[in-house]
Amino acid sequence: MPHLKPLEVGAMFWPWYEPGRTLAELKKIGVSCGQLGLAGHHALDAAAWKQALASEDFTLATVFAAYDGEDYADIPTVERTVGFVPRETRQARLERTLALSDFAAELGAPGIACHIGFVPEDPTAPDYAAVRQMVRQVCDHAARNNQYFALETGQEPAHVLLSFFKDTGRANLRINFDPANMILYGTGDPIEALGVLAPHVVTVHAKDGDWPPKGVAGALGVEQPLGQGAVGMERFVAKLKAIGYTGPLCVEREVENLDTRLADMKMGVALLRGLIG
Repeated sequence: MPHLKPLEVGAMFWPWYEPGRTLAELKKIGVSCGQLGLAGHHALDAAAWKQALASEDFTLATVFAAYDGEDYADIPTVERTVGFVPRETRQARLERTLALSDFAAELGAPGIACHIGFVPEDPTAPDYAAVRQMVRQVCDHAARNNQYFALETGQEPAHVLLSFFKDTGRANLRINFDPANMILYGTGDPIEALGVLAPHVVTVHAKDGDWPPKGVAGALGVEQPLGQGAVGMERFVAKLKAIGYTGPLCVEREVENLDTRLADMKMGVALLRGLIG
């Protein structure tokens, strides 16, 4: 990553304010790099972001795509609304993702990423081929911008994602590894999954959470402040070092109240730096 030291702690963030003020808030919690998330209704104002990034000396590792109409209320709702799986929104979301790639290229970000939704485990399922083709199209466009395209972990077990990876067959396809998502969706131990997916991991979310409640069909687990969930941050950082990961660790917190979110992120930044040493 340009201008980043190994295992640099950053943040996953959204445009809470105009670009300059958003980055200034992140500098207050002690980070100068991160991943910018943009929903479908957010303007792709490259000039404003480019100016703010230069002014604040802030480095972007990734630009994340989210899409209008996505809903993370529970697992059935995620299956129905998120990523590239819903048929009625595929074309619009493809066009938005390609535009996001061009936007990220203007900012000098080396990659883009998103949740593509629940990849069908059965490669003969009708949606499997369509999602794979969409991912290939995004990869090919990103490659022309000298970018990677990273898939977010969590909505399927590691072996399913790895199989899809191999089947897609694109050299610039990568993984943004989120350990909490593996727990929130109940798809497997994140430390084991990191070992399986290690060769493809390009960026990492530092996020925590608890497992879904037992006996409640379709329920998601609950996100927690870093260090207060079931991931085990000490184990996670040790595993990152063991697999030779040197990219950024971007603290993510998704609680609605922004003051709480920033306070928890600041705490998470300090926790990670202590663990990294």
